[in-house]
Amino acid sequence: MLKRDYRDMVAGGLLILCGAFIALYASNNYALGTVQRMGPGMFPMGTGLLLIFFGVILFISALFRPGVMPPLRFWSPLFVLSGIAAFALLVGPFGLLPAVAGVVVVSSLAELKIRPVSLTALVAVLCFMAWLVFKAGLGLPMPMLKWPF
Repeated sequence: MLKRDYRDMVAGGLLILCGAFIALYASNNYALGTVQRMGPGMFPMGTGLLLIFFGVILFISALFRPGVMPPLRFWSPLFVLSGIAAFALLVGPFGLLPAVAGVVVVSSLAELKIRPVSLTALVAVLCFMAWLVFKAGLGLPMPMLKWPF
């Protein structure tokens, strides 16, 4: 048991840094305008300030509660990145649906316990959603399924 919740302290600090970057970028590169005539920088500035606010709340609340050290698993990010690589390698030769199935299956290896039924259902639903959005909805000329052999 740790004295403070360092995991939430780091998360709050990252929120503060991201919010500060967004707010500074918006204030330097876009016109903010006024409240009655908002410019293109008003929304990113508000978003950055909200991130800073929530980061400060998360950081301060983590100072006053104990935390546990989570187990560090180095394989999980590797499997997620490998899933993205599998998508990139499969989408060209095989089409969108096998690439979506590949990214889901490879990324699911990041979990400690794999549930084949829920994994199959997830692959089916995501493949249907990809077809629905990209083929039926947007009408993109992307092949859904190709067999190069």
